[in-house]
Amino acid sequence: MGRVTERRRVIRIRDGVQTTTRPDTLVTEEPMEIRLGGKPLAITMRTPGDDFALAAGFLVSEGVLASADDLAHIVYCAGAVGSEGTPLPVAEGGANTYNVVDVRLAPGVPVPDITLERNVYTTSSCGLCGKASLDAVRTTAHWALDTSPDTPVRIDPATLSLLPDRLRAAQHVFDRTGALHAAALFSTDGELLDVREDVGRHNAVDKIVGRALQQGLLPLSSSVLMVSGRASFELAQKAVMAGIPVLAAVSAPSSLAVDLAAETGLTLVGFLRGTSMNVYAGEHRIALPATAGRA
Repeated sequence: MGRVTERRRVIRIRDGVQTTTRPDTLVTEEPMEIRLGGKPLAITMRTPGDDFALAAGFLVSEGVLASADDLAHIVYCAGAVGSEGTPLPVAEGGANTYNVVDVRLAPGVPVPDITLERNVYTTSSCGLCGKASLDAVRTTAHWALDTSPDTPVRIDPATLSLLPDRLRAAQHVFDRTGALHAAALFSTDGELLDVREDVGRHNAVDKIVGRALQQGLLPLSSSVLMVSGRASFELAQKAVMAGIPVLAAVSAPSSLAVDLAAETGLTLVGFLRGTSMNVYAGEHRIALPATAGRA
C-alpha cells in the first residue's frame, strides 16, 4: 500500500517572515480495527503497512498466539458487519478501506473472552490505555527468558552503544517526515535483523513480533529489541511475551517497566546514548569487564 506518507500544503516562516508555500511530506495516521473471529477486539491508530504483522504481534502480546501454527489466516474486510456480527465481504460491505483486519485462529486454539473488560480504543501513544487493570496486563508468557540456561545471552556495552545509530540509519520514512517511532531487532553481536516504523512505538514493536511469528521465529530468545523512545510497561511486556531477553531504549523507562523487568528477568537498558547507558534490571546479561567496580 502506498499510504505510508501523504502530501500537504505548508507555509514556511523563517525569522517571522513568510518565505515559501510548498507541499510537505507527512506520515499517514489511520485507525485500524482488529477483529478476532469476526468480533471487534481493538482499534489502534497506526501507520498503514505490515497490518497483518501488526495484528499478529498484538495477539502475541495478549497471549493469544505463540506460533505460526496458532494462526489460520488474517484478511482485510469491509467495515460493515452482518446480522450475526461477522464481517461482510467487500462486495456487500462497500469499498475496502484496508483499515479492518479479521484474524482467524487455527482449530483448537482457545479464543479469549473479548468482553467489555477491554476498552477497545487505543491511541498511537498508549497501546494499553484500554486495559481494565494492572492484573489484566500481566498476562502469562509462553516462554521463560533465556530458554537455554547453558548458553545465556550476553551482550557487550560497546555493542549496545552501536544500536541507536544503526536504528536511526534504518529509519527511512523518518528521514522524509521526522514523525515516526521505530523498533529494531538486533542479534547480540549488533547485526540488524529487522526494523519497523510507525506513529506508535507499540505498533512498531507489534510489527516486529508479528513478522517473527509469521516466519516461525518465536521465541526471539537470542535477540535485542531497540526502541526509539522511552521504555514503557507495554513495551517491556511485549518483549517478554515474544521471548526477547534484552530491551534497550534511547530514553527513560517507566517505574512499572522496571518492576516488570525485575519480575520476569528481562534486561532493561535506558538512556542508551553513545557509550553511556543505564541498566535498570537484568544486569547479568551485560558483559562488563571483570575489573569493573560499583559505586
